Amino acid sequence: MQTPILGQAYELRSVNAADNRMINMYPEAIPNEGQTAGWLQRAPGLRLLATIGNGPIRGLWDFQSDSGTAFVVSGDRLYKINSSYVATYIGTIAGTGPVSIADNGTQVFIAANPQGYIYNNTTNVFAQITDVDFPGAVTVAYLDGYFVFNEPNSQKVWVTSLLDGLSVDPLDFASAEGSPDLLTSLIVSNREVWLLGANSIEVWYDAGTADFPLARIQGAANELGCAAPYSVAKVDNGVFWLGSDSRGNGVVYRSSGYAGVRASNHAVEWQIQSYGDISDAIGYTYQQDGHFFYVLIFPTAGKTWVYDVTTQSWHERAGWNNGAFVRHRSNCQMFFNSEIIVGDYENGNIYALDPNYYSDNGTPQKWLRTWRALPSGANNLKRTAQHSLQLNCETGVGLNLGQGSDPEVMMRWSDDGGHTWSNEHWVKMGKIGAFGYRAIWRRLGMTMKLRDRVYEVSGTDPVKLAIVGAELILDGTDA
Repeated sequence: MQTPILGQAYELRSVNAADNRMINMYPEAIPNEGQTAGWLQRAPGLRLLATIGNGPIRGLWDFQSDSGTAFVVSGDRLYKINSSYVATYIGTIAGTGPVSIADNGTQVFIAANPQGYIYNNTTNVFAQITDVDFPGAVTVAYLDGYFVFNEPNSQKVWVTSLLDGLSVDPLDFASAEGSPDLLTSLIVSNREVWLLGANSIEVWYDAGTADFPLARIQGAANELGCAAPYSVAKVDNGVFWLGSDSRGNGVVYRSSGYAGVRASNHAVEWQIQSYGDISDAIGYTYQQDGHFFYVLIFPTAGKTWVYDVTTQSWHERAGWNNGAFVRHRSNCQMFFNSEIIVGDYENGNIYALDPNYYSDNGTPQKWLRTWRALPSGANNLKRTAQHSLQLNCETGVGLNLGQGSDPEVMMRWSDDGGHTWSNEHWVKMGKIGAFGYRAIWRRLGMTMKLRDRVYEVSGTDPVKLAIVGAELILDGTDA
């Protein structure tokens, strides 16, 4: 029988109910032309591009009017890099946390909450915004010649002077007063400004009025808020954010028109709500091979969740250190030099997210999948004799030399719903060119307590991974 290895991560508060983990791998649907309805592939590895400063990498920005220029905030320093990743030091940026960046084609605005900085890419002049009317900025975006930013600990949204981020008029602000909550963050999407408060959202547009250009879109309001200012990101014509309102928090939303639609599921929400402090969550998005990903990082908890918008499925990303999963190294993202680039949360490294690179900067990337042996509703509480499990995967993927020349995959099982596990059982995936090799485990014993087995497969070898299914041979009993 086909055992349901395909699918998404879904681990509930009770592992007996659902214990489907998926780390550093994600599913992709296959049309009728494929062998199965879908397959599992390995998450991209981290290929080192350069080390910029001492880190951590707090922000990345591709300068949109010059494809050969990008900006990196590493530690307390701002750098400009070229397409060869040669860095030029520009100046000092205060603070230690994430920064928000935007540009108007000439100036780059860095919001460091509360400080703001402007770099002129034409004159090469860098300066902190010292205008006495500048109130500070949490997040910044660009719209129609204006930099738009939200003032810390307030309801106020500001605009700078037209095409001049260094100049702020004391009257160029408005208040998002539809709800009495404070603004958390903002983002520009489809030439509209989303103002996200702690318990509400308003959407404004450029009305072109002389006194203040922005105006509220009547009816474009949500009684949903935002829990973390840097969780807001956009992809696939939608805005994504980590939600919070007067009823609770820990739900991930995406926009549908002007409404917020739940994107997370119960399993992900239970995990998020167990983390304690989620106000420091960081979100970024990217597109690769037609998959649109929203990456949500929880620095305090050391966890990273990824939502695949294309398949509407979740999985985890993680590093591997000293025999345990740890926080994924990415901290922010940009698309530059035809590479999807992320910055390291601890040091000055910037990496390419490379689907053909199978380690994290030389450190093993461990992938893992757990799933219930029997399809939903198939367990009749009878014990079964499990004769063999064959992983239907691409074999013959070994490397010429070193680790991965004779790749292996580890399997273990649990007969108590995922609470305790058997010893590890290793099989080969086939040396290079051994495409007819079978990854199969035999003589797997009898199910015990719950009559419902959970299998886990994993590996660390730096080789390609493609799982299109798993075949389980078993016999039922009367016990």
